[in-house]
Amino acid sequence: MKKYLSILLALCLLCVFAGCAEKEAPADEKNSKAASQTKAKPAIPDFIDLTKLSSTLLYAEVYNIMNSPGDYIGKTIKISGAYSAQYYEPTDKVYHAVLIADAAACCSSGIEFAWSGEHSYPDDYPEVGSKIEVTGVFGSYEELGQTYYFLTTDGITAL
Repeated sequence: MKKYLSILLALCLLCVFAGCAEKEAPADEKNSKAASQTKAKPAIPDFIDLTKLSSTLLYAEVYNIMNSPGDYIGKTIKISGAYSAQYYEPTDKVYHAVLIADAAACCSSGIEFAWSGEHSYPDDYPEVGSKIEVTGVFGSYEELGQTYYFLTTDGITAL
């Protein structure tokens, strides 16, 4: 008798727990729930004007560009900051960049740019450290086995 009572109790408990389980949602409902719970990456606009941002947002956006450069390939970016030029002996080239300081002005980040056409450094370029504005298309190039990202610009505006 105890054996039957144990089996009956086990079946009752099984029914109770089965009744508490969530009903299986239809496949369409599951997919829409999953889609709404997944955070979609916001689309990056084709034109990004970094000159309109506060210093904190500007530094954050430049950080995003440098950490996810593939997301910005082909986008037109307008940026202003301090002009920098560096000669690199292994390639025998001068590289140009717009430097952005963070809000505390302790750290800086920069975006390299290449000026289209024939321009001679230092004659055609602004003084190092001067404030400039550059608008260009973000792209990449390979050099010495590394991928580098930069803006191709048609002009430099001294500010």
